[in-house]
Amino acid sequence: MSTRIKICGITRGQDALIAAGLGAHAVGLMFYEDSPRFVSLDKAREVIEVLPPFVTRVGVFVNPEEQQVHAILGAVRLDLLQFHGDESPQFCAQFGMSYIKAVRVKQGLDLLQYASRYRDAKGLLLDAHNASAYGGTGQAFDWNLVPGSLDLPIILSGGLNAANVARAIRQVRPWAVDVSSGVESAKGIKDADKIAAFVQAVRNVNL
Repeated sequence: MSTRIKICGITRGQDALIAAGLGAHAVGLMFYEDSPRFVSLDKAREVIEVLPPFVTRVGVFVNPEEQQVHAILGAVRLDLLQFHGDESPQFCAQFGMSYIKAVRVKQGLDLLQYASRYRDAKGLLLDAHNASAYGGTGQAFDWNLVPGSLDLPIILSGGLNAANVARAIRQVRPWAVDVSSGVESAKGIKDADKIAAFVQAVRNVNL
């Protein structure tokens, strides 16, 4: 199985174009205002407009109001929603679009039970638990906490970079990997060389 790659926290059109050109299957746009990678609607349109076909456009939300999600969906063309906060299954499913649900993994969390609650999701994104931040921290979690099988495809996130992503894939066997800070020169600014190294590391595992 070929592991898919999502580059999250894209804030510039040129970074989106580089990510797509280097082989990213999806890019993430952060619509959470407290994030250093937050994008306005104008910036989101700039990113989306330069993307070539077959690159999935993911809108990332953290505990949004229902009206906010509807407003963004009416303004930009997204392919997939990602809910990265404490949203209920009912909230996530109400927009008539495919979604993935993020969970911040920590000791004692039953991922099998969590996945069963979000059975309508297209996948479960596993990120590191941080009490003060919803993702994008550059922290990894203990991959041994991931059960051998889940009912949903796994998107592995949290502290991934070119140096550790191959080991992560071999251990967890996720459907996809998600990276943000691991391919940046500054928060929200992607580094082409780091993206290239990350993509190559993933491809080397898939050979």
